Amino acid sequence: MNPAVPEAGVAAVREPQIRIRKLWKSYGDRVVLENISLDIQAGEFVSIVGASGCGKTTFFRMLLGEEQPSRGEMLLEGRPWPQEPDADRGVVFQRYSVFPHLTALANVRIALETPRARLLGRLFGSAAREADDKAREWLARVGLDGSAGKFPHELSGGMQQRLALAQSLAAAPKILLLDEPFGALDPGIRADMHALMKSLWLAQRFTVFMVTHDIEEGFSLGSRLLVFDRVRNDPHEPQRYGARITYDLPLKSE
Repeated sequence: MNPAVPEAGVAAVREPQIRIRKLWKSYGDRVVLENISLDIQAGEFVSIVGASGCGKTTFFRMLLGEEQPSRGEMLLEGRPWPQEPDADRGVVFQRYSVFPHLTALANVRIALETPRARLLGRLFGSAAREADDKAREWLARVGLDGSAGKFPHELSGGMQQRLALAQSLAAAPKILLLDEPFGALDPGIRADMHALMKSLWLAQRFTVFMVTHDIEEGFSLGSRLLVFDRVRNDPHEPQRYGARITYDLPLKSE
């Protein structure tokens, strides 16, 4: 029997898209995160919650590539984690992360141009027309098909976040990073954005990490919930211990 071929009836083991092992992050004597280990499969929607100051933002910045581990290992598809933001990771922040001097169409188009035109920063001819068509398609997918020529200041907060999602997803990133993306929106608009986010994720199944202070939001959107907390405390040395993942809960994905 060929050992490389699984036996009949035995499911092949899926390698995780993301593997994190014994991750620590310190700033001098201040420990922020300690001994974080995770396996994330492609297509998971991971909600991250926890009290203020428990390391959620630091972990997010490490996923984005803006911070590096003090100790431990982060792998993306078996390779060392990219040390700076790249096209594999889209990001949406709480405060609208779009270019104010560009129209909605141009904001999405630039996400398509930058990876393909690194030298000049723009495309020409049929490539430019193709990028325009794809940008318009994404604007339609997020409900902004009538706003292609508008600038961000002409759009409501919810519309700006729709634009930020279109901009981030147009380049087909492997991972979407969301940092309190709906926290500044009114409840009714937030509910609409939840429905849009869920539909986009279900349609494409890209991997999502979402930091949120709203635990209900974390439960309703995520397929998995991580809770960060400091489980050890030394009153004489309050910076000695960092946060860990205290709960790792699987959730319904649909």
